[in-house]
Parts: sequence; structure tokens; C-alpha cells
Amino acid sequence: MQKRLNFFIKIIFLSCIALIQGCANHEDIKVPDKPEIAGIAIPVIMQPDSTIITLGDYFLHPKFIDSIITDKSLSWRISNDSTTLALIQQGKSIPRLSVMKVWIGGYCYSLLLEKSRKIWQHFTFDPKDKKYKSVEIAGDMNEWNPGKSPMHFKDGIWQTDFLLFPGKYQYKLVLDKKWVLDPDNPERVDNNIGGINSLFHAGTVNPTGAPNLFTLKAEKDKVTLGIRNKTKDIYVFWQNYQLDKKFWKIDSNEIKINIPLKARNMERSYLRVWAFNATGTSNEIMVPIEDGRVITDPSKLTRQDKQTMIIYFVMVDRFRNGDKKNDAPLNDKDVDKKLNFQGGDLKGITQTIESGYFKELGINTLWISPITQNPKDAWNEYPAPHRKFSGYHGYWPLTLTTIDTRFGTPDELKALVSEVHGSNMNIILDYVSNHVHQECKIYKDHPDWATQLMLPNKKKNIRLWDEQRLTTWFDEFLPTLDLTKPEVSNMMSDSALFWIKTYELDGFRHDATKHIPEVYWRELTKKLKNQVIIPDDRSIYQIGETFGSRDLIRSYINPGELDAQFDFSLYFDARNAFARENSSFKDLNYSLQESFSYFGEHSLMGNITGNQDLARFISFAGGAISFNENDQKAGWDRDIEVTDTVGYSRLSSLMAFNMTIPGIPIIYYGDEIGMPGAGDPDNRRMMRFDNLSPQEKRLKDIVEKLTHLRSSSMPLLYGDFKTIESGEKTYIYMRSYFDKVVFVIFNKDKASRKIDFEIPERFIGVKLVNQFGSDAKVEKNKITLNLKGNSFEIMTN
Repeated sequence: MQKRLNFFIKIIFLSCIALIQGCANHEDIKVPDKPEIAGIAIPVIMQPDSTIITLGDYFLHPKFIDSIITDKSLSWRISNDSTTLALIQQGKSIPRLSVMKVWIGGYCYSLLLEKSRKIWQHFTFDPKDKKYKSVEIAGDMNEWNPGKSPMHFKDGIWQTDFLLFPGKYQYKLVLDKKWVLDPDNPERVDNNIGGINSLFHAGTVNPTGAPNLFTLKAEKDKVTLGIRNKTKDIYVFWQNYQLDKKFWKIDSNEIKINIPLKARNMERSYLRVWAFNATGTSNEIMVPIEDGRVITDPSKLTRQDKQTMIIYFVMVDRFRNGDKKNDAPLNDKDVDKKLNFQGGDLKGITQTIESGYFKELGINTLWISPITQNPKDAWNEYPAPHRKFSGYHGYWPLTLTTIDTRFGTPDELKALVSEVHGSNMNIILDYVSNHVHQECKIYKDHPDWATQLMLPNKKKNIRLWDEQRLTTWFDEFLPTLDLTKPEVSNMMSDSALFWIKTYELDGFRHDATKHIPEVYWRELTKKLKNQVIIPDDRSIYQIGETFGSRDLIRSYINPGELDAQFDFSLYFDARNAFARENSSFKDLNYSLQESFSYFGEHSLMGNITGNQDLARFISFAGGAISFNENDQKAGWDRDIEVTDTVGYSRLSSLMAFNMTIPGIPIIYYGDEIGMPGAGDPDNRRMMRFDNLSPQEKRLKDIVEKLTHLRSSSMPLLYGDFKTIESGEKTYIYMRSYFDKVVFVIFNKDKASRKIDFEIPERFIGVKLVNQFGSDAKVEKNKITLNLKGNSFEIMTN
């Protein structure tokens, strides 16, 4: 009792001192030599009523927390073991943004808190004259698990309530276990896998009248920002420290900020700014700083700056055969060529780097598929028609720390990494933590380390992606590991760490992220921080793969888990916008704004052109595959080629979109030349480097120009984003970074279009260059251009 009393006296004393003195002053912001937060802490998105924060996600030693101060509308409580912090709302009104200040060892750290944007949505279904024993709903709002959302029959209506973020939600009704479209809702949408879902809207994603911030002027150690719309409050951060008003002031519609002197002692640091008013929260400003001065020259950025990454995914077996001596396809007549090893290896990737291919293409980060030893025999897939597969893809780990002999040797991986780093590139490894092959010694020795294959209802727990998200098996021969067991989590995270430390890799792409409990991601990331990132001063990038709602995807992104995930929702909407003739850019812009609202305007989310699980974009865009058919079956039923060359133009537009929006662009191997392919495995053909058609060469030239344009443009790397117009057939947006600007214009119509738009006042008079040669004129405050059908233009100063 006395200890607890002393603890609270200490908190009150330190809090009073802090309130009097503040956390910093202009001349002397107090910064430790070894900060408690590794990297940059993203804002905490709160939950309604109460929020639980895992303190280890943010602080290296949470047990040393001295005191905490929050807005008066919140109270807080630390768990007895100092692992979690509960924030509890006091009363009805809390600000849209606030700051939680945390003292450790005499230093003050700041975390930005964002009020929950979730709203209650009442959902009803009128059965009319029909009677049902059960009515459920399955959709984006409950991870497509109808068991989570039973509806209740009241006053002749089935009804339920959801607490949701503003946005669009696809769903279906489940009437007596039968999945159907909502007969009372005429709004429907393609589900991107050959079917149709009902759609409803919740709230407003990007409210009119919210503050809008933009970069205006950079002067040595000073930054000036502009403001559109009134603000109630502004939050300026340098690193993870809130700057008080000794560092900044508002002058008319401008924010003038002095960069702290301590920034001169850091090669790389960041200034971040947010604001809010009664209508909503602003966009985020992020400005990179080198030795105390704003970076305006992209040549000062390095491969350690994650925002500069342009990632290229290599499926090792299907890329280039650099050593025929290690070829060992399965000698099994029941294994189709598409499902067998085809000879690609680590040496082939090294040779491709040496040839200058990636340098010409503008790639600075390689992501390679899993390379651990896989079985040397074939296995039948669980779903019909039960085809026999080899483990050519690498996702059936037989071992955890040895390289598949068909891909190469440890020395060859070291040579590859050396060549990558010597070429000023990064390399990240696709790592499988979720499961092992049943012949893996670990599973044979410890069968109890796996989740249960048979459920209590006698149903096999295979591919129940949502219903049994954290325990389901991918196949009968692929036991899912129970990573909630400390001994299993410790073993798997140590194995992952082995690859980073032994081969000096630069990060991971994590397979099946949503099927793995968060305790594992926290353990792995903690080890990476303590054993690699901090002691070696290395940048490690971790990106996850989760098919699901943005809410679920966001739950894994924080300083204690992953840097990012693939933005599949945005990809599907981009594919719909660019590949389909009758779709609208309005939906794509809405989707992009929705991603901003979840992940921020400077996130490290992956913007993909496709991946190994999806039919190739060009096969939809060129008409070889219909959106309404089973794309996997199509690949077995017929040869899939580019049937209409308009597909190349549409793929060019997708590339331009990915290269000019916030986030990390990711090219699936072969998309730079428009390789066709239906669903898996037809989308995994052997890479082609020679005998390209004129259309393939032109596409590759465009991709090269886009990647080099992105890498040399501060607006495209760190700039603000503003939509100028989003219509049915045209889409125009602007990226700006201080005095530099980029305008991006799309026309998805078949025919040429005359497009005009006004130039923002601060850029009137700047000389603009048409990067892709369209017929454009700049007159005073207006740009007019004639844009060909299914094309784009990028204008820069």
C-alpha cells in the first residue's frame, strides 16, 4: 500500500514540474542519447470509450515510465506489470486530436492520439412474408464471419448494430445459412473474385471543411506551412517530441516552424504536423531533415529512407536460371509443368543485377519469394480436383534456416546480398511463420505445437480463412503453428532473426499475416529492435500480407509490429477503375481517401500491380479474362494471352497511379512488360527478358521513366496530396513539396479528351514540363491538354 502511495506522489510531483516547465524550449529541447522509442511512432487511433495500448509497441522499457499526462477528457491506468495502458474517456467530449506525454528517465515523449471515428450503424432486413430461423450478415464489417453478427427479430424486422469507421462496406445476408444479396438494397458491387456483393455506406470519409495543410517554404532550419480552412488546434512534432509554441507560430494562414537545434546532431530526422477543427482532422505533413536542414534534393536520400523504396517481387523459381547444375524438377508424371520446378535460382537474380536490368528499371528494393528447403516430392492439394503440386514457390517450409538446394547455397545468397547492397539496393525475404510442412522435423518432434486440424463439430479446419482465422490450416499437409505458445513463438522468431543477422537482409515480407496472433509479431519486432535495428543502426522494413478490411489491416501496423501491409482494397479499386471501361474514377478517389484515413498520407503501405495469388492485371485489362469468371479455372481451360493491346495502355496507367500516390510502389515480376496470366499458377510463368513485342518494349520504357521520375521527385516521395478532379472518365490530382509540384492527369475514355483545370495560386507562373508528351498549354492560371484515350500525363516543374 505504501509503495503504491509513493508511486502516485511521484507521479503528481513530476506532473506538476512538467506542467510548469513544459517538455522543451526553443534553445534546448531535451533529447536522450538513446531514445526510448525506436523510429517514428505513428498516431494511436483510439477506440470508443476505452483504448488499450501495448506499451512495448512504443517504448523499449515501459517499466521505467515515470509519469503520464493526457488531455483532461481522458483518464489512464497502467497494468501492474507495466505492459499495457488503458485510456478511458471521461464524459462525452474528447478532442479529435490530443497528445499523451510520457516521461521516462527524465525525458518527455509524445504520442498523438486520434479520437475514434467509428459511428453506430443500424442495419435492418425486412423478411416481408417469409419466415427464417436465423438471419446473419457477413461482410467487411465483421471479416466475413456471419457468426459474429447474428441479427435479432423485433417488430417484424431483423436488425443489428455495427460500430464502424466511415467508408464503404461490402456484405451479403445469410438467411438460414444461405448466402444471398440484400434484396432491399439495389447498390451492388463486383467483389473482385467473380461475384457480386451488396454495398452500404457509413458516414463521410473526407469531410468538407476539415483543415488542409501544405508545405510552402523551406529555409535552412525553418519551415513554413499553409493552411486551408480554420483550425481549432495544431500539433507539431519533431521525431517523437511535441514542439511547443516557442518553436512555432501562426501568422495569418501560415504556420512558421523553427527546427530544433538538436536536429543538427542527427543525420536523419522528421518534422510532422497535424491539425483539426469541428469538422474533421487534417492531412499529415512529413518533412525529412538532414543535420538540421530540410531535405529538398532527393539525391540526399538513401536506401535507408523507406519512403524512397520501389519494390520488385521476384518469384525465385520463375525468374532466371543462373545455374543449371542445381536444377531438379520432380520426376512425376502427375505434376503438371506449371506446378513443377522450372530452374530459377539465386544466381539468376545476381546475374540480372549484374546485367543492369534493375538499375535501368529504376528498382531499389528486391523482394524474393521464400527460399527455405521445401519437399522433394509432390503433394495433392486439398480442394478438388486435388492436383499434385511441387513446392517450387517456397511456401511449404521443410526447414527454417537452410536454403533449398534447387535455389542455391549460403555462399550464393551472400553473393546476391553483396551485389544488391553494392548496387545501392535493398533486399527483403518472404518469410513463412504461419505453418510448416508435415515432414518438417519440428512438427514431427512436437505435433502439439500445431493448432487442431479437427474442430469440435468434426469439420476439418482447412481454409476457414475468416471463421477460424488464427488456427486454420492451409492444407492437410501444412500444420498451422500455435504461435500463442511461448516456446513456438520464440523458436520461429529466432529463426526469422537468423536470416537477417546471418545474411544482412533488409527486411521481410510476411506471409499470411492475419492468420498469426499479434503476440508473435511483437516478439519478432522486439528482437529485431534489440538485436539489429538499434545496435547496428540498420533500417529494417516489414510488410505483411492480409486480405481483409482496412480496420483489420491497420491493427497490425504500429512501431511494435509491422511497418506496413499491402493495400489490397486500394489495388482492387484501382484494377476496377483502370481495367474496366464502365467504371468510375470517383470510386477510386474515394478508396484512396479511405486509405489515407486509416494509414495516413505518408504511410509505407504497399501499392501493388499484382501478386502471385491474383490473375495478372493485363489479362483483365486486355479482355482475356472476364471479371465474372473463375480466373484459376480459366488458366487451366485455355491459353491466356493479351487479346486486346489496349491492355498495355491500361497497365501503363495503373503503373503511373502507383508511382505517383503516397505509399510504396511494388511491381510483380513481368508486369513491367505486360506478361499475361490467369489465376495461380498461370500467373507464375517463367520471366521473359528477350524477344519482346513493340508493345512490351514501350510499356517497359514507360515504367522505367515512371520509376526514375518518382525517385527524383520530392513531391512524389514526401509531398502533400490534393485531388483536383475525380470524374467518371478523368482523374486529376496534385503532389506538392514546398516550391515543387507534380500534376497527374488520367483519361480512361476510349477517345481523346480535352481536359482543363485551374492551377493553385501558389504555382501560377511556374514552368511546367509534360513528361509524357501530351499536347498541353498553360495560360495564366489554367492548364488545357488533349489526352489520348486510356492514357495519362504527368506535369512537373
